[in-house]
Amino acid sequence: MRSIWVRGLAACASVLFALSACAAGEGGPQTLTVMTHDSFSMSEDVLASFERAHNTEVVFLQSGDAGAALNKVILLKDSPLADLFFGVDNTFLSRALEAGIFEQYQPAELPLIPEEFRLDATNRLFPVDYGDVCINYDRQYFAEHNLPVPDSLEDLTRPAYDGLLVVENPATSSTGLAFLLATRAHFGHDYLQFWAGLKDNRVTVVDGWETAYYANFSGSSGRGDQPMVVSYASSPAAEVIFADPPRDDAPTASITADDTCFRQVEFVGILKGARQRGLAEEMVSFMLDVQFQEDVPLQMFVFPVRPEAVLPEAFVEHAARPLQPAAIDPAEIAANRDRWISEWTQLMFG
Repeated sequence: MRSIWVRGLAACASVLFALSACAAGEGGPQTLTVMTHDSFSMSEDVLASFERAHNTEVVFLQSGDAGAALNKVILLKDSPLADLFFGVDNTFLSRALEAGIFEQYQPAELPLIPEEFRLDATNRLFPVDYGDVCINYDRQYFAEHNLPVPDSLEDLTRPAYDGLLVVENPATSSTGLAFLLATRAHFGHDYLQFWAGLKDNRVTVVDGWETAYYANFSGSSGRGDQPMVVSYASSPAAEVIFADPPRDDAPTASITADDTCFRQVEFVGILKGARQRGLAEEMVSFMLDVQFQEDVPLQMFVFPVRPEAVLPEAFVEHAARPLQPAAIDPAEIAANRDRWISEWTQLMFG
């Protein structure tokens, strides 16, 4: 069976109507609809194994970044377009649960996932993957300039690193928001003093990750002016996997000292009003099973939550995992996220 990927909600209604009509035919496959953010990906062969096992055709509705996709789900909660939603992370977890849009479920695989990822005690959202937002650096730049790599957030305000860091705007980038949360977790109420120090140290702020990484950062394209960028601890592995010509060593690395990274955990949940509740439960269990978990790293460049999932060699060698990432309770994030972003914006651009 061939899965269908749909971008944007404008085409959703007609596509779903047509698929429903097709599925109604005798012996035809059922249709399961999954709404996701735009970065979701799954191998064709892995998805095909689910479709064959359940006589199902899966429709993916890619609906913007994580925040935008969640907004759409909440706005459409009385007439849901999908059976499941994938892409809620811990920065939006409390908001998603308070919206009352997810059904309770108890997948058999849930006890196999470490408690550190099981952030919803009500069993409505289930952890699938995680990734650490960290500062990445250009190894060649630091070697050529005989400059030590910063090993704390405080180091970034030192004159030696003047003008060397590019970050994403937390009002427009989930990566930027994660780094803002890392600074808030580390510095507490004094986090704005740290950002004032970065501003004095000529930090560069751009709207999104792609601009920061591919235009400003010197470690990937070699053309940027900043040898440090807020990215992911898995980015060095991606540099090796996608290198052309091939290479065995990563030109970049991540700073993973205590409290310098923020761990994002992504969840999947069954939407209230799901037309295919039984199939939705099967898909949740499928995403928590080892086959899908081992597909996650090379599809979305994040880590699986199942500890027994085997990682690709490039991840083992080049993707670091911080021992003590910064952390803030999801309820505290929900209560203060907008205020923290507003305070940051006033400081940096006011």
